[in-house]
Amino acid sequence: MNVSEQLLDILKNEGVKHIFGVAGDALNPLVTAIGEQNDIQWVGVNHEGNASYAAFAQGELGDNFGVCASTVGPGALHLVNGLYNAKKERSPVIAITGQVPVEHLGTNYHQEADLTKIFDDICEHQAVIRSPEEAPRVISRAIRIAINRKCVCRIELPADIAKMSAKNQDFVHKTFRSSSALIPSHNALLQVAKAINEAETVGILAGAGCRNAKTVVLDFAKKLKAPITHSLRASDIFDHSTENVVGLTGLIGNPAGYKGVMKSDLLIMLGTDFPYTDFLPDKTKTVQIDVRAENIGNRTAVDYGLHGHIKETLEALIPLCNEKLNSEFVDELVDSFKSWKTSNTEKADPSRDMEPLHPHIFARLASDHASDAAIFTIDTGTAAIWASNFMNFHSDRRIIGSFNHGSMAVGLPAAIGAQLQYPNREVWGLIGDGAFNMSLQDFSTAVKYNLPIKIIVFNNSQLGFVKIEMEEAGLAPNMDALDVNNFNFADYAKLCGGDGVRVTHAKDIENAIIQAKNATKPFIIDAVVTNAELALPPKIGFEEAKGFGISKIKELAKAINGDKRQWENIKQEIEAYFD
Repeated sequence: MNVSEQLLDILKNEGVKHIFGVAGDALNPLVTAIGEQNDIQWVGVNHEGNASYAAFAQGELGDNFGVCASTVGPGALHLVNGLYNAKKERSPVIAITGQVPVEHLGTNYHQEADLTKIFDDICEHQAVIRSPEEAPRVISRAIRIAINRKCVCRIELPADIAKMSAKNQDFVHKTFRSSSALIPSHNALLQVAKAINEAETVGILAGAGCRNAKTVVLDFAKKLKAPITHSLRASDIFDHSTENVVGLTGLIGNPAGYKGVMKSDLLIMLGTDFPYTDFLPDKTKTVQIDVRAENIGNRTAVDYGLHGHIKETLEALIPLCNEKLNSEFVDELVDSFKSWKTSNTEKADPSRDMEPLHPHIFARLASDHASDAAIFTIDTGTAAIWASNFMNFHSDRRIIGSFNHGSMAVGLPAAIGAQLQYPNREVWGLIGDGAFNMSLQDFSTAVKYNLPIKIIVFNNSQLGFVKIEMEEAGLAPNMDALDVNNFNFADYAKLCGGDGVRVTHAKDIENAIIQAKNATKPFIIDAVVTNAELALPPKIGFEEAKGFGISKIKELAKAINGDKRQWENIKQEIEAYFD
């Protein structure tokens, strides 16, 4: 057994099933070892960046860690964005990178890069192997840290050591995985219970830290007659049909979710590091509960902090709280949320047959037809708006994306990772055309491994979210910078060996969704949609109104002065609004 084979043996013992990467140089001994066994599958991708996004998906969705691999310098650098995404989403991932032979380190050797420096801000731990004797211990330590801290760790394997005989096999053993729960002190719980009992109205802002605590959070909310506003990452925990849930706040939120956070007497933040301070109150008494103590008070002033896991902390807190009798606050917001959902259902009705099409019709119909256990990979940009506002992630559905890192191009590779991990579940990707163009080279990878992923590409020939950002800042959109020149994505799917359909008429949308659902090979819906759909925040303040107003004045002035694209943009926005 050489060191590469020993590393593979350790990964097999931990239940790893896939390693995503591009073969080459220092990685070749490991790839060779993978080819000589059947427990772990090498998934060769076309770009290492997509490998790291696929590994992120597996770390995020399962009970294990994802694994990606690359060769020396240039290949390793391609992993950075996907690994940064895993870091920000707190998804356990092991990144295996090659390195030039030890004797050449520090000599500016061909393709040499100081990977320890480069990955220092991404990885919580880096296992840099410098001898076969230390390899099993430092590899196992990296895996322990990745699993128990839910983070990214890197294993660096120099090309010469990769082929050396393995040593210290007695250090290869099953990794310890903590199942302990952290609960605050009784006195701290009593203080928070007193604040809750004294408050007339209570609002809850719940995040992804509530994933294993949904039932107890709902019990807590019902006892306190509290509306539950949630973060985007928690949309598949507190779905639109769950009691007391009033949706999102923030730029892509709705009025009920906004009021649930901003208008309560006491705000309780549960397992969330919600970053948008403009949508957090600055004078409301606030309680924050989080297993990461450094998050408490990170975004807004906190009167009471509880350091603990959400489920166990609430189980200890609930008996100390008096049941609220007045439900007017929560009833009003739940009714408002229902009205908002009804309005959205009408907006996303296929009878609205304006062309180019309304993008949210695709999102709504995908939500209607997808299975109760579907996984949705949602790319960054307007795709996240259509998904969060017009879809319901009920039952056992899951959503993943780049919700904290905010990187484009996560949707396709994450769908590949998800489908490999869960071959019997539907996997849907909702992706803007800009993001899809960044990663489309690996659609052929989905074909190669016969993965029946369903991809909806919102083809509006524009970087739509960037346009919104420009308008909010009071700028006239630069159409040259925003334009995306697309080809027919359905034809591209077929060229790769998959299948697809281009949709330009509203009457064809539902059939396309059903066709994708039933497809047995990778499928693309090329959704030709308008780039003029407006997405407004739940509350428009003076600065937002000022920015959009100035932007529209500038756009109109350019149109009057002969800018045909600005005039076309204004006409499409008017048509989309009044359709």
